[in-house]
Amino acid sequence: MYTGRILSTGMNSEGKPFVAYRVSSRSFPNRQCLKFDERAAVVPKEGFEKDFYVNTYIAYNCIRIVENMAIVSNGSQTDVIADKLALGMNIKDALAYSLLTMDYEKDDYNTPRIAAVVKYADNEEDYECYIGIVNDNKILVEQVPYGKAGFISTYGSQVYDVVEFDAKTSADAAKFIFDEGTFAEYEKPVTSSAAVFDGEWTIDVYNP
Repeated sequence: MYTGRILSTGMNSEGKPFVAYRVSSRSFPNRQCLKFDERAAVVPKEGFEKDFYVNTYIAYNCIRIVENMAIVSNGSQTDVIADKLALGMNIKDALAYSLLTMDYEKDDYNTPRIAAVVKYADNEEDYECYIGIVNDNKILVEQVPYGKAGFISTYGSQVYDVVEFDAKTSADAAKFIFDEGTFAEYEKPVTSSAAVFDGEWTIDVYNP
């Protein structure tokens, strides 16, 4: 089954907040994820840089860390959400505002924009996690309950699905969303990345 780009967030099987992202692609498979101190980016592989001029949607920051929050998305809305959170906007409004203003991608498939934010807290009352999507006929932002994990994809279910995310570290999480558990069912994986909070946010990538 092909469902396009996939993201997951919430708490993993050890109760640690996480975000994870996978590129699945039929048209532009020659991409990789790169990690930096507080972000991960999707970029063309060496030799395929010209692909960006064919489709400007294929390169973007897919993960950003802002204080105790991790943002994950399938496009440039990652940076818009991060900027709003840095300015003090609450998570639900930052997701809704950014998805509404960016809208779905104007490509041949009217690709939805998907995004999520999880906020680490040492108690249930202050913990927050939301997943959002905007497509060509709706915008939706949903809360993921404390202790749970969810995932959403661009061409699959247009609401988030609950998932058991059995990966402990950021490296494990990047591999898990690539081809393990529920995610093994989905076709054409290309590259992936993840961030897990274990005292601090750590980011890793998986490029097969």
